[in-house]
Order: sequence, then C-alpha cells, then structure tokens
Amino acid sequence: MLGFIVGSIVLTFLMIGILAAIVSSLSEPEKKDATSNSVLELSLNYAVPEQTNFNPLANLSFGGMDMKEAVGLNDILRLIKKAKTDNHIKGIYINVGTFGSGISTAKQVRDALIDFKESKKFIVAFADAYSQKGYYVASVADKIVLNPAGIVEWRGLNAQIMFFKGMLEKIGVDVQVFYDGRFKTATEPFRYDKMSESNKIMTLALLKDIESNYVNAVSTSRNIDTSIVNRVADSMLIRTAYQALSYHFIDEVGYSDAAKKFINEKLKQDDKKKINFISLSKYSHTPDVEKKSIDQDKIAVVYAQGDIVDGQGDKDNIGGDKFAALFEKLRRDDKIKAIVFRVNSPGGSAVASDVIWREVSLTKAVKPVVVSMGDYAASGGYFISCCASKIVAQPTTLTGSIGVFAIIPCAQKLLNDKLGITFDHVGTGKFSDFGDLTRPFNNGEKVIIQNEVDSIYAQFKNRVYTGRNLDPVLVDSIAQGRVWTGTQGLAWGLVDTLGGIQDAINIAAKMIKSKNYRLVEYPTVDNKWSEIFSALQDAKDDEVKMQLGDFYSMFQQIKSVSELKGMQMRIPYSLEIN
Repeated sequence: MLGFIVGSIVLTFLMIGILAAIVSSLSEPEKKDATSNSVLELSLNYAVPEQTNFNPLANLSFGGMDMKEAVGLNDILRLIKKAKTDNHIKGIYINVGTFGSGISTAKQVRDALIDFKESKKFIVAFADAYSQKGYYVASVADKIVLNPAGIVEWRGLNAQIMFFKGMLEKIGVDVQVFYDGRFKTATEPFRYDKMSESNKIMTLALLKDIESNYVNAVSTSRNIDTSIVNRVADSMLIRTAYQALSYHFIDEVGYSDAAKKFINEKLKQDDKKKINFISLSKYSHTPDVEKKSIDQDKIAVVYAQGDIVDGQGDKDNIGGDKFAALFEKLRRDDKIKAIVFRVNSPGGSAVASDVIWREVSLTKAVKPVVVSMGDYAASGGYFISCCASKIVAQPTTLTGSIGVFAIIPCAQKLLNDKLGITFDHVGTGKFSDFGDLTRPFNNGEKVIIQNEVDSIYAQFKNRVYTGRNLDPVLVDSIAQGRVWTGTQGLAWGLVDTLGGIQDAINIAAKMIKSKNYRLVEYPTVDNKWSEIFSALQDAKDDEVKMQLGDFYSMFQQIKSVSELKGMQMRIPYSLEIN
C-alpha cells in the first residue's frame, strides 16, 4: 500500500513536470542576436515542408520518440536571405547528404545559396555520402568535403511506378477504371503490370528535361564541362570518394574536421577554438533587422501542400472546404492587398478542386492572386491554379496532367469465390443498387460513370482555356492527362514565368504597386494544444519512416490508393529523384 502511494506521488510530480515543460514551450522564446563570428548550419536531411511545422515539444523525448521542429522552405529561404546581410553570420555550413524533398524544392534552396554568395561570405559542405539531390544543393559550395568511405551518387534520373494489377487479381478484386486523356496514366497501375509506351514516352521526356537543368547547374557551379558531367552519370564513374575528387565533383576527401578547418581559416581563428554554429531553428528566433509596421500593405502567402481532399482535411493535405473558407476570408479582408498561392500538390478530389477553384476565381476578381508552384502543381493542383492572375513555376515543377479518372473496385470474386459470401437484393428501380461494390457494373452503369468523367474533363479544359486565355483546340491537344515540366508548361502557356516563391511575391507586390509590404502566412494554427497532438503524430510518423526505410515510399503509395474515392484529378505518380 505504501509503495502504491509513493509511486502515485512520484508519477504525479513527473506528470506535473512534463506539463510544466509543455506549457513553458508554448510561450514565445526571447529573441537574441546570433553570437558574433557565427556560422549558419544547414542540416537538410529531412523532407522539407512548405511551411515550418512549429513544434512546442521540440527537443523533448517521449517514449523514445524525438521531437524535432521541421523548418519549412518558407523559413529556410528567409533565413538564408537574412544571413546574407547579418554581420553576425560569416558563412554557411551545409550538411545535406540526402535531401528529402523534390527537385524544385532543392532548386529554390540552391538558388538562395547562390544569392547568399553575392555577399562574399563562404559556403562549405560536408557529408558522409551525397545523394544526387543532396549533391545538387551542395555543389554551390566554395569547398565540398566527402568522407573517405563515402560516394557521390551521380547516375542519371529514374522514375519507378508500382503496379497493383497482379496483386488485385490474386486476392480476387477487379478494378473498374474510367478515364479521359490519352496520357492519363494514373490508372495504369490498376490496368497493366508495366508502363504503356505512351507513359514511357511522356516520363522519359520529363526526366530528360529535368536532367538537363540538373546537369547544367552542376556544370556551372563546379566548372566541369557538361559532357564530363553526363559521362560520369552514363558510366557511373564515381564509386569512391577519390574518384569523385578526380572528376572535380568534390574538393577534398576527409572528415568533418576538414570542413571545420576550412571554416576556422575563413574566420581567421585557431583550429582549436570552438566554432559558433547556429541551426536554422535557433536562427529563426533571432530578431529581424528590418522592422515591419502593422500599417503596411499585407500580402498573404497561402501554403497548399499535399493531396486535395474533400472536407476540412488536415495539415498534411488540402481540404476543399478549409481552403475555400480561407480564400473567402482573405477576399473580404481589405487589409490583404494580394495573395500568393503556393501550390505543391499532385491533385486529388475533383469536387474539392472545384470548390477551391471557385473561391480563387472570385478572389482574383477583387485582388491579385499569384500562384507559385512547388515540386508538383498537376491535375487537381493545376485546376486550382489555372484561374490565377499570374502563375510562376520552377523549370522542374511537374504540372499540367489535365485529365480525370475514377477507380471503383469490385470485390465479387473475393467475397464469392474465396470467402464464400454471397449477396442478394431487391430494389424499387433498376439503378437502386448503383455503386454496389459486391458486383461489377453493367453496361448502363458504365455509361453513366463515363459520361460523368467526360463532363468533368470538359469542364477542366474549359477552366484552363478560360483562365489562361488559350485556344480550346490547343488546350485539348496539350491536355490528355499529359504531365509537363515548368519549362514545357511555359512554352505551352500553362504558366507565365519561371521562378520561385520570392519571384511570385515580387510580382504580387508589383501588381499592387507596393515596395513596402508585410507578408502574412496561412493557414495559421490558433490552437496550441492541437500543435502538441500534431507534433506527437509527426513523431510517430517519423518512427514508421525510420523502420520502413526505403520501403516507406511504397507504403505511402499503397496508403494513397486506399484514399482514391470519387472522381479524381491526380498526377500518375510521385517522381522520386535520388
């Protein structure tokens, strides 16, 4: 009994301590300048979100789960720009062996680093091994150091698609597919067991366009002829650190202390002196030099990342109702003079896409809406973008994919033949059991669904040629579900210019004729406690990712298949470049 009482008291004090730590973390930390002679450390070995996920439990640990604050692309770009003119920051140390986000995200970070170099401050990079995207970012550094046991992966680009047809046949599930668009290949994993020729043609064209950007960037930064950069990839000539050195992909084979020695030389201090590294997370809590008045013009930056889903959605996707309400709110706010709509989405629900499109269209009639495209702004992602005042894309953005599909499973064979379960019904009309998954569609039902797909596809094309002021015949030819890069999209008139989110902000400011404006970001999180629960969920997701390793992307694809409900506007696959 005494032991129970003592244990209860200890547990109570422990819970009070944890609660106190949480409550303390909810308050804004005091902002202090970076220490003089500091070096900004860019550790980018994670999936970079569009918007910083504020984590009130950062640096705490629960049940073995580490709580980390994922600095978003918005703050990474802002902090690099800030460091450029901050006298306390003397240089940047890049730790980016792998880069967990898409090539367009990597390009924006890379472009920000190139801009930083105009300050004449140094950039040094070190990694135990460089993935292709990691090296693409690191290649801007004044000095690149690689672990003696490491390699630089430089082998060309590859797109792999997972096919489910064989698995579904084995378990007795038939998939009824309806689509419009000759290149609407999102349905292929359910119809075929390998890529169609049209899919191969489209995908290879995408890869070649992206690779040319990749190769030219590295060639320029490292002063290596493009023919050599291509030959290294084609023959996979770099398999050791010393081979990377011989082809001038790196500057030194060594450990992290070699990079630190270079830093000390630049700082003109003794090698034994500790370097004042400051992380992105900590640097984000230093005061900004430029003070913004609350009376300044406001430009809203709306971040839309993930699949487009019906309803409210959550922080990892784009809820149709949530974003429609947000645009209505911003449209009615006279203090908001323009909106930059940052879209990083492969698409999703056709209904939710249309709900968002309408509010964006209504808002455009009142104030400028400038779209900034991320890694993806395709299919539904393009649908919600096409009516904007201006569209800005990265050269490597995947966009277009103007097409529609519906995938409806039939479990009759699984239920009848494998499980011995049968069904019977009575109804008041011949379509009373329409949509029943226990039997295949009859011809009349197939016509109904295909007509619905055709209608939505026609509406999609109408939205595009009206919003972009393009010829309907041209739109029909470049639609067909085909995916284009940002560069290709510019040539077809699907986008207005190439650039990043800062370019979109500059365009919005110019449209409202303002040189003195303040940025406000949305969506906002008003409930701090919801952030705590979200942080705990993120930690759980990170654990799953760590356990599954390279199989995590497969897990995500299988998970996304289970969420394909109703009419879909979705890109055919996630292009993994590593």
